[in-house]
This record gives sequence, structure tokens and C-alpha cells, in this order.
Amino acid sequence: MRRITLFGATGSVGQSAIDLIARDDQAYDVVALTGGRNLTQLAKDALRLRADLAVTCYPECYEDLKALLAGTHIEVAAGPDAVAEAAARPVDWALSAIVGAAGLVPGLEALSHGTTLALANKESLVTAGPLVLSRAKAHGATVLPVDSEHSAVFQALAGEHMTAVERVIITASGGAFRDWPIEKLASATLAEASSHPNWDMGQRITIDSASMFNKAMELIETKEFFHVSPDMIEVLVHRESLIHAMVGFNDGALMAHVGPPDMRHAIGYALHWPERKDLPVERLDLAQIGSLTFEAPDDARYPALGIAKRVMKEGGLSGAVFNAAKERALDGFIGGEIGFLDMSRVVSATLDKMSSEGGLQNDAITLDNVLETDRLARIRAGEAISQLG
Repeated sequence: MRRITLFGATGSVGQSAIDLIARDDQAYDVVALTGGRNLTQLAKDALRLRADLAVTCYPECYEDLKALLAGTHIEVAAGPDAVAEAAARPVDWALSAIVGAAGLVPGLEALSHGTTLALANKESLVTAGPLVLSRAKAHGATVLPVDSEHSAVFQALAGEHMTAVERVIITASGGAFRDWPIEKLASATLAEASSHPNWDMGQRITIDSASMFNKAMELIETKEFFHVSPDMIEVLVHRESLIHAMVGFNDGALMAHVGPPDMRHAIGYALHWPERKDLPVERLDLAQIGSLTFEAPDDARYPALGIAKRVMKEGGLSGAVFNAAKERALDGFIGGEIGFLDMSRVVSATLDKMSSEGGLQNDAITLDNVLETDRLARIRAGEAISQLG
């Protein structure tokens, strides 16, 4: 039996992983599940998978989770420190599906114990890519991508040499507003931004898709994970969400990963790697699909992509600033403090401010300076939100 831990078990990626694990639960010894405020789901899954430990990241939820699991063998804990302690428990494989910068510390802790880390937390590579990958190397750990785009690139590169790669193309659905008149975007509501045309995801990720901030994050992730220069990375709007990424080689070949818009594909690949095993995903009927479409993204519609290019060029701690400002701006939009288009303005203003303060460049990316940069960037983003308001 493989010992596994799931961080962010109650989110959409975590639930997809649980669906796969529960189909063959005799193959896995679930050490820990962590989640947020959906305590009923967390307790239900902990019982279903016979987990040793269930952790909510919110300390104030401890008593409620303890009550839900009273009389069972399952240990209960709460708070960020408890999540990090769960990551220190030895396992063979861990899924990092926590949303936001909160996923960085438990991911690093798991890597410090030589764990194979299936990484769905975009923020880890965006804020601290060199630190994450050097930690894995130092402890003989493996990082496997779980974002559908990066899993697709990873699979397309199997058996290939990076010296033969000319370009990496990641695709985007275009989100909820891909066909809206640009002049209408300023009045986009929270409900409108929270509805995705192709995927069933959480609210924050769905809004990030509408603004293309999720794709901006994935551009930075691609640079960090695959060590390719920014000018080799492209984005295409692909409405059908069936081709997840393509890799172009120096002989003109273009390798595409094609599959249904189902996160269980990428999760299952990482779960069973280096083997391939049967997965309960749709088998595509290409004749029925008929055609696939591609468009260049409109920079005016998706300013987040331009900001990501700036971050990749500047390097240092700019990724940590970008992510923290993006998270604070998203909070501002959800909370009604700013409009949809203001999110990109907040991120740009925060990068400008911290650049002028000398807060972006640092040769050594450490956990301490990433966390401090994150803290300061959220303050600066809050100031930018106040100015816009």
C-alpha cells in the first residue's frame, strides 16, 4: 500500500483525487487529509478513506471538526501549523491542492522528507519556484505537475531532450468573458465572473480564468518548472479545452496532449506515474467533435498576460509580489471593493510600488523573504485598492 496525504482535499482538485483513490482504496493508506471550512465533507472523506488525521486550516473550526469525528480513530487538528505538521508525516505521495500562497509551506515540508509531490498549487512555483525545485533536489524528492497544462507539457516531453524544444504552447478557454465587448468588462459582476463555460471549478479559480490571471500564473509556472526562457512560451485561446498544451521541437514537430476537460486525467497521471493506468474519463470521439479552434489572446482583454511577461523578465521576488497582489485584488473584487478590470490595475500598481522600493530583486529566494514579500505586497495592494476606491 502506498502512503498518501491530500492537502486541500475538499476543493475541486482534492475531490477529483478522492474519487480516483476511493475506486481502489485498498491500494492506499491515507495518512492525512486537510481542508478548509467544509468540515462535513472533510469528515466524510476522512471516514471514507480511513485517514489517520484530518486537519482544517482554520483554528476556530477545531471543535466542530472534532465533534464530527468523535468516537472514531481519526486524529483531529487545526491551524496552519497543524497543516505543516501533517506534511512532515512520512508518505510516498502527496497532493498539494491548497489554493493560494498557503500551499507553499506544507509543500516545502513534504519535499523535505523526500515525498513525491503532485503539485496543483500554482502559487508554489510562482512565488518560490527556485526554492521549491532546489528543496526537491536536495532531498531526493520528485515534483510532478498536476495543472492540466503542465501535466500535458510534462507528458509531451517524455523521452525528449529540452535542447530540442523550440516553444511551449499552453491553451486557455478564454473564460466567461471571451466574447464580451471589451467596453462591457468594467461592469462585469461577481456572479458573471464566477461562471466558467467549460470547467466546474471553485469560485476563485473561475474568476481567475475570466481575467486570465490563472493563465498568467501558468506562464510563470512553465518558465520555472521546465526552465525555458519566457520568449519560448506562448498562450492560445482554445475554446474547446481539449488540447491542454503543445510542445514544438527543432525539427518542426508539434506534440499536442489531447483529452477531455477533466482534472482526473492529470491527477491520475501523477498518481500512477511513471506508469499509465485506466482512468474513468471520457474517451473523445474526434469525428463527433469535428473541429478545434485556436485564437491569439487579446492583450487588451487580458492584461494579466502582459503582467506575467513582466514578472518572468524581472525575476527575483516579483513572482511573490504578483501572487500576493493578485490574491488581495481578487478578495477586493469578491468583496465589492473594486471592479473586474481593477484587479490588473492593482497588481501592476503593486509591482511598480515595490519595484521603486527595491523590493523585487534578491539573488537568494528563501522562505523567509518570500513570506515577508508576500506580507508587504498585500499591504501595498490594499493601498492600491483604497486609491482606486
